[in-house]
Amino acid sequence: MSALIVAVELVVTIFRQRAVGMSLNRMPLFVWSALVMAFMIIFAMPAVMLASSTLIMDRMVATQFYNPAEGGDAILWQHLFWFFGHPEVYIIFIPATGMVSSVIATFSRRPDFGYTAIVLALITTGFLGFGLWVHHMFATNLPQLGESFFTVASITIAIPTGVQFFCWLSTIWHGKPKFDTPMLFMMGFIVMFLIGGLSGVMVASVPLDLQVHDTYFVVAHFHYVLIGGAVLPLFGAIYYWFPKVAGRMLNEALGKWHFALWFIGFNVTFFPMHILGLEGMPRRVYTYPAGMGWSDPNLVSSIGVLIIIAGAVVFVWNVLASLKHGEVAGDNPWGAPTLEWGTTSPPPVYNFLHLPTVSGRYALWTMKPDQPVVTGLRTDVPQVLITHPLDGEPEHRETLAGPTIWPFITAIAITIGFIWSIFSPWGVPYGMLICVPPFLGWFWPRRERRQPELVPPNEYAARHRRLEPPRVRAG
Repeated sequence: MSALIVAVELVVTIFRQRAVGMSLNRMPLFVWSALVMAFMIIFAMPAVMLASSTLIMDRMVATQFYNPAEGGDAILWQHLFWFFGHPEVYIIFIPATGMVSSVIATFSRRPDFGYTAIVLALITTGFLGFGLWVHHMFATNLPQLGESFFTVASITIAIPTGVQFFCWLSTIWHGKPKFDTPMLFMMGFIVMFLIGGLSGVMVASVPLDLQVHDTYFVVAHFHYVLIGGAVLPLFGAIYYWFPKVAGRMLNEALGKWHFALWFIGFNVTFFPMHILGLEGMPRRVYTYPAGMGWSDPNLVSSIGVLIIIAGAVVFVWNVLASLKHGEVAGDNPWGAPTLEWGTTSPPPVYNFLHLPTVSGRYALWTMKPDQPVVTGLRTDVPQVLITHPLDGEPEHRETLAGPTIWPFITAIAITIGFIWSIFSPWGVPYGMLICVPPFLGWFWPRRERRQPELVPPNEYAARHRRLEPPRVRAG
């Protein structure tokens, strides 16, 4: 439920609260990746909610959805779970690809090569991600003709990811790359995710999948895709946006040590698992006979884990030390092109004194000396500008609700109801009753909630002045 709510919030915000002039073909690639991820959540989460609810009903009120003895089907659980479970993998790493596109453009000192191709690749990945969940079920008794379609889909989804790879490499090749720590992590992502993607294409083949199913080969593939494809970009994004959040730079030398330890430790840990899986070592088994020949690769993997831990310690130390003693960051230490770098570091609570307007895909790189800004919003209440979903033209002002404790109380009530429903069927009706008072308190009409104010066409005529971030002095 929380994921669905956040997804709807993201979709509405991206479509209706963009900066003036930011049409869909000017959105940053990271925002595109967040939009695709949000739509995937909206379509994927109901499946796992349905699976969980029917499982609870089987246990609590004696329904028979998954009981073969009463006409149910245990395979139905796998279908419902993996219809959520495989898109979930893409829900995790699609935002990471947006981070990669942002960082590579900034440190290559040029716009992303193939902007449109990357956007189409993200959308295609979102669609295809819902069409290959059965490749997790090749070892079950499914019709071979049906398995062949999911094999094709599992191989086809590598194409849009490959498009993004070539766009990133072309951006670097034709730019002037600067290999600071954020860029190093993105380069590590390209290597790791390439290995994970190739092993994914391998297990998409039914005959090979039958041999390596539930072995350490799958463990290796999964970690190359998710740790290499999501955690490494996340570290790079932390190094990239930390100056904006904290106002201080992370130590560059410690950052490179962190990258080196993680890159080496990750490969030392998980690459031997490919070999273990091909030799037949099953996953989820904590011990094995000494004569199987699996001891040495497992020892190497254990050493790799220690290297990863060392890298994590370096990262934690770097963050804690930099928060107090790090070099003071400027407003835009990387020379990045996106709007968050157009205000102070860290940003003030109001973000911008005057809302900026956008004249190109890379807002700060294409900003003109006489770039207009938006005026006319109220400052005594939280008011936002609603723009057209396609062109980013201003439509009306929307006054938001002020700070309130009711959403937090509502979340607690909903949590109590759901946990109660796991242990007793009475948790459903009583949980609903518990949620009624918080909902009434949250949505009860208040005076400050006003109707949307239409924007006169000439009110946002250019107020010509250079768009500079406001300087906020202490006190």
